[in-house]
Amino acid sequence: MQANKMLKRLSQMMDLVVKMEWVAANPVKGVDKFATTSEGYHSWDEGEIARFYEVHPLGSPAHICMTLMLYTGAAKVDAVKLGPTNVKDGRIEYRRQKTSKNPSGVLISLPIHPALATALAARPVTFTYLETGHNKARSPKGLGTSMRKWCDKAGLPLCSSHGLRKAICRRIAEAGGTPHEIMAVSGHVTLSMAQKYCETFGRRDMADSAFSRLTGTKAEQNLTNHPERFVKKSPNTL
Repeated sequence: MQANKMLKRLSQMMDLVVKMEWVAANPVKGVDKFATTSEGYHSWDEGEIARFYEVHPLGSPAHICMTLMLYTGAAKVDAVKLGPTNVKDGRIEYRRQKTSKNPSGVLISLPIHPALATALAARPVTFTYLETGHNKARSPKGLGTSMRKWCDKAGLPLCSSHGLRKAICRRIAEAGGTPHEIMAVSGHVTLSMAQKYCETFGRRDMADSAFSRLTGTKAEQNLTNHPERFVKKSPNTL
């Protein structure tokens, strides 16, 4: 994982060197990434989400943080900036900071989920939704530290703030959502990652659908409908 991150940074650095005309080409381009079995951050399951809400009630900083990130899919760097000014015509709109090809960021425009609306109403703010008790904005690092403490208090050592982005993508995939629908919510700029969510988390429903196709079909006909060569014939003739 770290080796691949280093490879990515080296490639970005060499792209700059090419632009400065110090070298003719980026020698890092085309270098294969190291194979890894890690699936990245743990995606929250429904039991873990319910447990977090049991420990952190409505109106608490932990509750609003959880709900905001769960129903927007915002990364820490974007979540800490969200506030009342991001609400337009009943929707939350913001531009993702993590976009390498679009300097202004990908525009995300989401309807406000009823659960999020309730959480926002229960905790009035003056600046940003995740502001501290002193009405100051949280830093991405500070938010990550707080989420770690809140998760540990709820007995959720595998969960993290980034895992909430994966959780909303999981929910969409399990509900039969398309990769493009996931991208519209998460702000991913490549189809491959959104497709991966559909393939990973949509398998259970696809298996159910596949088995439902078997019911009542020729594949499940009774013995009398089997091919003649498989039907047992009585040795006694009339």
